[in-house]
Amino acid sequence: MNELVKDDASEKVRVRCRTCNRETNHSVLKSAEVHDSDEEHGIDWWVNYEILQCQGCDTFAFRKVTRCSEDYDLETGRLESKEEIYPSVVAGHLLLADVYLLPNQLAHIYQETVSALNNNQPILCGIGVRAVIETVVKDRAAKGDDLSEQINNLVTEGVLTKDGAAILHKLRILGNRAAHEVKAHSAKELALSMDVVEHLLQAVYILPAHAKETFK
Repeated sequence: MNELVKDDASEKVRVRCRTCNRETNHSVLKSAEVHDSDEEHGIDWWVNYEILQCQGCDTFAFRKVTRCSEDYDLETGRLESKEEIYPSVVAGHLLLADVYLLPNQLAHIYQETVSALNNNQPILCGIGVRAVIETVVKDRAAKGDDLSEQINNLVTEGVLTKDGAAILHKLRILGNRAAHEVKAHSAKELALSMDVVEHLLQAVYILPAHAKETFK
């Protein structure tokens, strides 16, 4: 096992800051890389440990990035990495204020997904994101033999824009990997996914309900 320690505050990375509640530049105050290998099977893995400081609010965080020579993204062919931020950048995610305007089943699934996000349960959260989308298309009686076709049908029906559908397709794939490959997505991916899901709920249910009440 080889360990390399370096002190280079000039190095910058972009991660989500729990205080700024968005992705910001962070200085790497101190980092250490551990490399190990299994020569018999030709496998290498690397773990990076970093002490970070947000350049916007000065909040400190600790980042762990893990890579393995066996983990490749089948779509891009690139080596995948798993990022963990401590304390969790998604802890304390608040529910939509108007969650009571959602259909009951949808509200329950959405609340459980937020709970998984806040409790650092990335696989359950990824599955929950897909479940929210499935419940929306079912409630809107979208046509199609699978979720992909049903999302596209919402564009035809004027419920979604093409850009909105493209984003939901990415979340559909994220949910598939969580459910079928037991893949834990990063906090950054899940936080953005939840933002997109909540925007969908606002557009399809909450804003129309307020508009109907306001503009009688």
